[in-house]
Amino acid sequence: MDTANLAAFLAVASSGSFSRAAEEMHLTQPAVSKRIAMLESQLDVRLFDRIGRHISLTEAGRALKPRAEDILNALTDTRRVLSNLSSRVEGQLTLATSHHIGLHRLPPVLRKYTRLYPNVALDIRFLDSEVAHEKVLQGDVEMAVITLAPDVEPPIMAMHVWEDPLEIVVAPDHPLAVGGPVSLAELAGYQAVFPGSNTFTHGIVWRLFESHGLRPMVSMSTNYMETIKMMVSIGLAWSILPRTMLDESVKVLRVFDVTLTRQLGCIWHSGRTLSNAAQALMDLLEDDA
Repeated sequence: MDTANLAAFLAVASSGSFSRAAEEMHLTQPAVSKRIAMLESQLDVRLFDRIGRHISLTEAGRALKPRAEDILNALTDTRRVLSNLSSRVEGQLTLATSHHIGLHRLPPVLRKYTRLYPNVALDIRFLDSEVAHEKVLQGDVEMAVITLAPDVEPPIMAMHVWEDPLEIVVAPDHPLAVGGPVSLAELAGYQAVFPGSNTFTHGIVWRLFESHGLRPMVSMSTNYMETIKMMVSIGLAWSILPRTMLDESVKVLRVFDVTLTRQLGCIWHSGRTLSNAAQALMDLLEDDA
């Protein structure tokens, strides 16, 4: 069974499209279709149902998917083990990170890393922290530098790197911007824009209000902190921003007995061998903590 055919199968299964799989693999669509046809011929089963432009996994395809992932992950892990024997820091490192961390935290670390290890080819993928978490779990990326989940569970391992204080912010001309500290109850009476409901940061803020028996009026949501900052600055709503993003376009609100923070760090899969390149980056992150 050709591993290239398995990789094509997983790309199509993940993307739900032969054309998108071809783009991801830098192949033509006929080449991807040929690999799937060869795999179906080898296994003597149909792996996808094709109805018009829509494709879906057959029962055989659903059974093959986790096994194909195990095979390719085992092969990748074997290559890392053998490569690590040389003790050289080289090769490709596939790293996922959130847009916020990639813009505001990682640049100094990566600048030092690329200077120390010029033979490493960095494949950096900017993803929401929650998506990056899943990509590490599935073995699609070797490690991720993200907002850490409140409860990290095996097989994912995590290393805390940065404490990221969060501030409640409004536009400078917002009604709450005048005067002293406000209560959570007062804040809950005004429109809010939150990070997406699937994000770890959303959960932190939502649980704060729930613990006081309150429900914030969330009128909008987006996963991009820069977009949240813009919407706050023009007076559409209040929100939460990392302290590293604050400037004169927003005003910090002091809220009675409220201190918010989130943990930023790196995660990896405990069942897979880290390459020398990944371990070297973890060492630099630990030094930066």
